[in-house]
Amino acid sequence: MMKSMNMEKKWLFPLVLSVFVCFFIVVTSFNMGLITSLHTINSIFSSHVKINESNTYFAESKINQPPPPPARPPVPRFAYLVAGSKGDLDKLWRTLQALYHPWNYYVVHLDLESSIKERLELASRVQKDPVFAQVGNVHMITKANMVTYRGPTMVANTLHACAILLKKYTDWDWFINLSASDYPLVTQDDLLYTFSDLKREFNFIEYTSRLGWKEGQRAMPLIVDPGLYKTTKSDVFWVSPRRGLPTAFKLFTGSAWMILSRAFVEYCIWGWDNLPRTLLMYYTNFVSSPEGYFQTVACNAPEFNRTVINHDMHYISWDRPPKQHPHNLNLNDTAKMIASGAAFARKFKRDDPVLDKIDKELLHRSNDSFTPGGWCARNRSCLKVGNPTRLKPGPGAKRLRRLIGKLVLSTNTSQQQCK
Repeated sequence: MMKSMNMEKKWLFPLVLSVFVCFFIVVTSFNMGLITSLHTINSIFSSHVKINESNTYFAESKINQPPPPPARPPVPRFAYLVAGSKGDLDKLWRTLQALYHPWNYYVVHLDLESSIKERLELASRVQKDPVFAQVGNVHMITKANMVTYRGPTMVANTLHACAILLKKYTDWDWFINLSASDYPLVTQDDLLYTFSDLKREFNFIEYTSRLGWKEGQRAMPLIVDPGLYKTTKSDVFWVSPRRGLPTAFKLFTGSAWMILSRAFVEYCIWGWDNLPRTLLMYYTNFVSSPEGYFQTVACNAPEFNRTVINHDMHYISWDRPPKQHPHNLNLNDTAKMIASGAAFARKFKRDDPVLDKIDKELLHRSNDSFTPGGWCARNRSCLKVGNPTRLKPGPGAKRLRRLIGKLVLSTNTSQQQCK
């Protein structure tokens, strides 16, 4: 009997322990299931709430609301290249001051033919000008390029400036290339005001597909520009044999000065369908390539050939045919310049009296100061920058609007772009 009781006591403790462990496992499993169930319920509830919230959102979005009033197009921004060569420092500086507006961007360049002293002086002026320092929208190309007008180096320099402007600034709308011999005939307020109502894709490029004498004297000869590989300027030289006219694209020619849309500039730099690169290689051996490269790219690209307005926004007095060399403008040309309605004119000699007349009567600018505009705070000297988008257009805007209105109407009516 005692032996049997001892055996029962021996197994009692393990039995109790086993029952306790089993009970713990069951309770734990139930609790985990409960927790899981609660998470599931919460998830369902949350989803239901989100669905209801979503339905509420879409229901609200279906309520008819009056459309907002059409907003006035924002003031566009221009990105300028102002370039010069040996002896052009003061001319370039005067043109830059006449063109300056804190809303725009500027790249200035004196080529390798200019002296180191000139380039250092230009850099010093840009750095020390208090308005330039405050706004930070004037950039000088310190590593100067060699530029020859008759060869491809001018095109390369223009593309270089475009690449700088695309990299440094993301919000400009049009690119304008000018030389130190150019000068504005309207204020920047006039220009900004007029272009505010234009489609941003317009490109103002003077062009023609009728090459005439240029077919035999420019398109067919092969030239080499020493400016591509030398640090001193020299004329291009001809090589043989001559080449025939291309059949893969159509050639166009025109003015080397233009106003290009940002979209077209990006196309020329990135060249996603390779046409700009192909034409750049072709025009490397072309006489006076600045007068044909951008015209041929724009008119052979389906994305852009309907955006071209056949005008360079310049007043230029050419010699008699073949119209290769522009006359230097003087006081006798004032009336014709104004009547043209153009935004710019060229060529001007350094400090010619006609520039003083333009400053006084068209730009209302005094010597060694900026052209006044709505952005000038306190006084006409424009030493303080106010609201850069505050515009005060004048008579120049009316002249420019008339010209552009005629050009756009003619383009829309004829549908003859790039023919």
